[in-house]
Amino acid sequence: MPKSSATTPPAILHIAVATPVADGFDYLPGTDIPGSPLPGCRIRVPFGHQKTVGVLIENLTKSSIATSKLKTTLELIDQTPVLTAELLNLAKWASLYYQHPLGEVIHTMLPAALRQGKTASPKATQRWQARTGEQRVANLSRAPRQQLLFQAIASATDGLSENQLNEKFEAWRPIVLQLEKKGLLQKMEEPIISHARRSAPRQGSIQLNAEQQEIVSRINAETDRFQTWLIEGITGSGKTEVYLHLIQQTLERGKQCLVLVPEIGLTPQLLDRFSSCLDVPVLTWHSALTDQQRHQIWYAASIGQADVIIGTRSAAFLPLLRPGLIIIDEEHDNSLKQQDGFRYHARDLAIVRAQQLAIPVVLGSATPSLESLHNAAQQRYRLLQLHQRAGGAQPPRVALLDIHNAKANEAISNSMLEAIASHLEQGSQVLLFLNRRGFAPVLLCGNCSWKSECPRCDAHMTLHRHDQRIRCHHCGHQQIKPQKCPVCSATDLQPIGIGTEQLEQVLQSRFPNRSVLRIDRDTVRRKGTLEKHLATARAGDADILLGTQMLAKGHHFPNVTLVGVLGIDQALFSADFRGPEYMAQLIVQVAGRAGRAERKGEVLIETRQPQHPLLRLLVSEGYPAFAQAALAERKEAGLPPYSYLILVRAEAVSPNTALDFLDQLAKQLNADTPAEVQLLGPMPAPMERRAGRFRAQLLLQSVQRASLHFTTQRLREMAHRLPQQRKVRWSIDVDPMEML
Repeated sequence: MPKSSATTPPAILHIAVATPVADGFDYLPGTDIPGSPLPGCRIRVPFGHQKTVGVLIENLTKSSIATSKLKTTLELIDQTPVLTAELLNLAKWASLYYQHPLGEVIHTMLPAALRQGKTASPKATQRWQARTGEQRVANLSRAPRQQLLFQAIASATDGLSENQLNEKFEAWRPIVLQLEKKGLLQKMEEPIISHARRSAPRQGSIQLNAEQQEIVSRINAETDRFQTWLIEGITGSGKTEVYLHLIQQTLERGKQCLVLVPEIGLTPQLLDRFSSCLDVPVLTWHSALTDQQRHQIWYAASIGQADVIIGTRSAAFLPLLRPGLIIIDEEHDNSLKQQDGFRYHARDLAIVRAQQLAIPVVLGSATPSLESLHNAAQQRYRLLQLHQRAGGAQPPRVALLDIHNAKANEAISNSMLEAIASHLEQGSQVLLFLNRRGFAPVLLCGNCSWKSECPRCDAHMTLHRHDQRIRCHHCGHQQIKPQKCPVCSATDLQPIGIGTEQLEQVLQSRFPNRSVLRIDRDTVRRKGTLEKHLATARAGDADILLGTQMLAKGHHFPNVTLVGVLGIDQALFSADFRGPEYMAQLIVQVAGRAGRAERKGEVLIETRQPQHPLLRLLVSEGYPAFAQAALAERKEAGLPPYSYLILVRAEAVSPNTALDFLDQLAKQLNADTPAEVQLLGPMPAPMERRAGRFRAQLLLQSVQRASLHFTTQRLREMAHRLPQQRKVRWSIDVDPMEML
C-alpha cells in the first residue's frame, strides 16, 4: 500500500466517526501528522468528552466551521489505509443510497479490533501438540483434568488451537501451562489460514451435465468485466457444482472468490463441500466467530492469503487483494437484508461492489426474488436456467390437501398421517415443515375468553409445555404458565393452535415405534446441536424430521421421500404484500428436500384455501409461473419492482409520540415534495406495540428512484431538526423487505 507523502500537512482532516448525527467531522491535524495522510487511515480523535477512533475521508483546504472551533486530532494510527479506496467508495455509496451516516457504515465494515484502534495485523494465536506418546499419559492418573485435555490434544493430528480449546474446554489455560511444564506439550504459532478446514475427504473432479457445463462456459467467457448472472435452478439441480467449477477456474487465474450465504446454518455443509473439492483453504465468516477470529480472517483476506471465503451478509465488506468473483447463494433469502441499524441488502451491495471492481457476480436460487426476475427481464441481469435435477433424480409430485373441513385445533390431517405411514413402511424418511415453534400459539380461557396476551406487545404469548412457560416470540417476555385464568380464576385454560412441540407429541403418539427428530430454535440452543441433529437426519437415523424454517433451506436428506407442509395459509393473506412471494419460496425450498436421490419424492401441502389462484398455480405449474403471475399483480398495483419504497419507522415509550413525530415530518415534506413521490401515512405499524414501545411508520413511494432519494435526504435533515426526535427512535429503511 502507498505510504503518506511528506508534504505540508493538510489544513483540515475530514473524519468519519461512528455517530448517527453526521457524515463526517472536521479536525485540525495533530503534531504527529507530518504530511497528508491517505483516506482510509484511522485517526484517534477527541469526540465530546471521550476519545474515539475515526477514519479519514478526505483532506480539505478549508472548513465550513471556524478554525478556532475545531478540535485537533490525537494520533495517526495507520501509515497505510485499513480501508482501501475501493471499500471507501463502497462505503460512500452505501451511506448515500441507504441514507445512513457514513461513520456508522464504516464502523460496520471494520472488525472490532480495528474499531478499537488495534494494529491492522492481528496477534498470532497459539496451537499445542503432544510431545510424547501414550506411555506418558499414565503419569496423569491423579490429575484427571490434565489427562482429559492431554488426550484430546494428543488424539488430534495437528494438535488443538486456542479457538478449538475454547470450544471444547473451560478454564483450560492453567492446565495447558502445567502440561507444558511437564514437557508433554509444545506450543507453536497458529497460521492465519488455520481457520480453514478440510472436514470431508478429498473428492475428484466433479463431472457436470450439459446444462451445468453450458452455464460455466458462458460465465467463464466473460470473466474480465462486470456482469450480473442469475442462475435459476430447480432444487437439486446442482448449483453448488456450478459454483465450484467457477471458483476453481477463478483460482487458476490467481484471483480470490467471495461466496455469500444467507445464514450461518448453511455455512458448515457448504464449507464441507467446498473443502473437499478445492485445493485451497476455505475460510468462513459469520456472527459466531470471536472478535480475534474475525480480525484474523479480515487480515488474511486483505493480504490475499484467503483465496475462498464463505460468509454471511457482512462478508460483503471484506477486503480483497485480488478480487475475481462474487457468488450470492439463495439470493432471494430475506436474511441477506440487515433489519436494524445500517439496513443494507448484502445482495444489492455485492452487485454494486462487483461493478466497481469490474468482476462478475453470480446470483443463484431455485426461487429467485421477483426483483431479480424483473431485472433479468429488463436485461440488467443475464438469466441462466437449470431445469434438470443432478444425477437423474426426478422432481417430486406436489399436491394440495384440502383441510377446510378439519377442526380448528387439529394438529395434522388424517390424509397426511396416512401418507406418512405409507412412506415409512417403504423404508423412507419423512420431513414435516411447520414454521411455528412452541406447543400452541395462544392459551384461551374457556369461561371468559381471556387470551395469553403479551404485556409488552400486541401479540399473544406462545405456550411451551416442556418447561411450562408462556413466551412472546417478538420481545422475549416470558412467565410461568398460569394455572387459572387471571381474569375469572377458571381453570379451563385451553391451548389453541399448533406448534412444533405439540406436533411432535402427536407424531410420537401416532407412530410409537418410529423416531421423531424436532429441529427448531428451542431444540438447538446449545452450540453444536444443530450440526449434530442434521448429521443424524442425513444418516437416516431418524424416521420423521420435524422442524421450522431452519430445516427447510439447503439441506440434503437423501432418504426423505415425503415432505409435508403445514400452516402456510396465513401467508396468503399477509399484511405484507411480499407474503405470498415468501410463502411460495419457502414451499419450493422445503419441497426440494424430497426425492433428491434415486427415489421419487412427494410433497403434500395442507391448506384451507385450495382454490387460491397463486397457490394452485404454484402447485400445478411451478415457481416460474407463480412468479410471472405475482409480477403481473405487482405491476397492476404499482408495487416493487415497478416502483421503489422507503419506509420511515419511529417508536416511543408513550402512545402517539412516534405518530406525532412522523406527522410533523410529513407536513413539512408535503409542502414541496415532487409530484412523483407519494407519502403514505403516517400510520400505526401493523403491530403497534412491541417490547413496550409504540411504533408508527411513514411510507414513501415513487417510480423514480432519484426523486425518492432526494426527498428522503430532505426528510433525514428535517428529522434531526425536529424537537420531538429526542423522544423517539427513528430509522430509514431503503427497499424494505418487511413492512411489519
